Amino acid sequence: MTPRDASDAHRWSDLDRPPLNAAALRRGLVREGGLWSDVSVVPRTGSTNSDLVALAVAGKAAEGAVLVAEEQTAGRGRLDRQWSAPPRSGLFFSVLLRPAEVPVERWGWLPLLTGVAVATGLSRAAGVDTALKWPNDLLVTVGGEERKAGGILAERAGPDGVVIGVGVNVTLRTDELPVPQAGSLALAGAVSTDRDPLLRAVLRSLEDWYGRWRAAGGDPAACGLQETYAAGCATLGREVRAELPGDRSLTGEAVAVDGDGRLVIATEEGVQQPVGAGDIIHLHRQ
Repeated sequence: MTPRDASDAHRWSDLDRPPLNAAALRRGLVREGGLWSDVSVVPRTGSTNSDLVALAVAGKAAEGAVLVAEEQTAGRGRLDRQWSAPPRSGLFFSVLLRPAEVPVERWGWLPLLTGVAVATGLSRAAGVDTALKWPNDLLVTVGGEERKAGGILAERAGPDGVVIGVGVNVTLRTDELPVPQAGSLALAGAVSTDRDPLLRAVLRSLEDWYGRWRAAGGDPAACGLQETYAAGCATLGREVRAELPGDRSLTGEAVAVDGDGRLVIATEEGVQQPVGAGDIIHLHRQ
């Protein structure tokens, strides 16, 4: 064994982080009439989103394809931020959706829908209270502090597809956190950190919510998505600062998520301003 081989073997030898079993996941998730058409697990890749977008554009992936990586070396969040974590320490996966019957202008709800599905699935399977920070961060509480434990990134895949990537820190320890403000399910006191049932719970929840949303023609109110997102959104009712494109910012109280999935901010001047894109910073309560 070469020194590099030995190093790689050591990286994969953490007994607290067993590998995922792709065959078992396929047996549990791929079924006749269901959303999930295939589940693939790769040991390592740059970005599951980039890989699945390429497969979708090349016509090599059907709706419901799921690509999971044990390790991502070039994972991305919003605004092209890097997302990295030790091998097998989290859930890093992407799914391909083709919501043909939903008007394109409502596709912006897909990352918010995924947030609801991930939070719901993890709450059930890990026993951890989770909250959503608009638009796409998953928050957990560690030592009385809100910490980011996951994120969601949606990308178009050709004219009729959307790839949604999810990254969740599961077993990250304090000394492995990329930044002090990060968290993990383990640090939040999860009753289970077995990634197999966690992934199944998240994907079943996503299948359920996507089916409801699609059946309602993407109407977020009719399928209960808008109300459920608002109920689990830690941003609402908070003083926030929105860092907007063009080096602009807006400060005020986050009062609602509108029918287009935008965050509505009430400013001190009494203006209610919807924000569709930007970085939201939760300000400390006075």
